[in-house]
Amino acid sequence: MSTECTEIHKITNSIGRHGFPFDETRIPLNGIYILFQKGEKAHGQDRIVRIGTHTGDHQLRPRLKQHFLSENKDRSIFRKNIGRALLKKQNDPFLQLWELDLTTRKAKDNYSQQIDFDYQQKIESQVSKYIRDNFSFGVFEVASKEERLEIESKLISTVSWCDECKPSSAWLGNSSPKEKVVQSGLWLVNELYKTPCNASDIEHLSRLIDG
Repeated sequence: MSTECTEIHKITNSIGRHGFPFDETRIPLNGIYILFQKGEKAHGQDRIVRIGTHTGDHQLRPRLKQHFLSENKDRSIFRKNIGRALLKKQNDPFLQLWELDLTTRKAKDNYSQQIDFDYQQKIESQVSKYIRDNFSFGVFEVASKEERLEIESKLISTVSWCDECKPSSAWLGNSSPKEKVVQSGLWLVNELYKTPCNASDIEHLSRLIDG
């Protein structure tokens, strides 16, 4: 997979890069985002550390805001994974409570009394600072939901299969309690090690990004 992965890195590194704070008017309404992280390199380029998209129509901008702006780990698995790694690295027992999903009313009723919400907000702020200080992203437009999901899955699979895409020893993900994050070197647990991109897929990707 190294040839295809090299091409994917070359193509996606050529996209205009956004950091925090970002101008949402420069981001398409529908598409795929590629996250890069400071200090992470692969194939002579910035290493891809996460690939993501959205299912709802016109939801790319809100999805990125959930990662970078909204301090709610239950609305962003990316934020939740960053928090998991930060807490595990600090041997913080709050990790067990961080895992709880309080999205539903029933969950809130069942678990709210166990949680120090002031402390949870402190962790959310740490997650925000870490993300804003360390991540940048490129985006490209894909209008169709079905096509977005197919491309996302193939890109993730290609990068996860690549033996040359290794995280640095300082990568925060090495402290993750999620084995799939540690093994893959990606801030992801889904779509890993499935069907990768072939040469035709790479050509299509290049055309999408070049417009």
